[in-house]
Amino acid sequence: MSALTTALADPRSSVRLRAVMDAGTHPDAADLDVLVEQCAVEPDFFVRDMLTWALIRQPADEVVRRMLPELDRPVPQARSQALHTLSKIGDPSVWPSVRPLLRDPDVEVLRAAWRTAAAIVPDAESGALARTLATHLGQGDRETRLSLSRAIVALGADTVRPVLDDAAGSSDAEVRAHVAEIDRLLQDPDAASALAVERARREVALGRTRSAKG
Repeated sequence: MSALTTALADPRSSVRLRAVMDAGTHPDAADLDVLVEQCAVEPDFFVRDMLTWALIRQPADEVVRRMLPELDRPVPQARSQALHTLSKIGDPSVWPSVRPLLRDPDVEVLRAAWRTAAAIVPDAESGALARTLATHLGQGDRETRLSLSRAIVALGADTVRPVLDDAAGSSDAEVRAHVAEIDRLLQDPDAASALAVERARREVALGRTRSAKG
């Protein structure tokens, strides 16, 4: 058992974080499988983020080769973390493997798939991706909506404008409100934080937050 494997089994997240940081600082191909496997089971968000950083310090082609099988695993976290890592690498050749996850039943995987797809979609398929993303407008909690908004904005105004114009005429008020939010982001990408606060206040007013439900 390697020192990295031992450290990653430690119940203290600080120990695991330090181990992953060291693995990224001094990349070793022998650590690749251990790091990938930890992605599927690591409970701490900050350690998972560091795992992605450590992985992208490895040779990109090796990481992509090892990550692709993770997209088919039944463990949602394995799929979402693989997508997150692939989005950072930005290799367009993985698009055919990412595309099926745009229908994933797990919301965290779906959000990761949106981000990754927007980063690597071929130009010829960006319009079709925009239409696929638009089917989720007005759905989910504020974080899900913001993730979708950012993915749509990442495709570029020229690509998404026809789709947004169609959705703006929806009979669903939530869809129309979501389109308005995306329009704000297209005009001012820094508005994302303000939108998150605004939606949080709206959900509190509607009694949708956990604290409001008591």
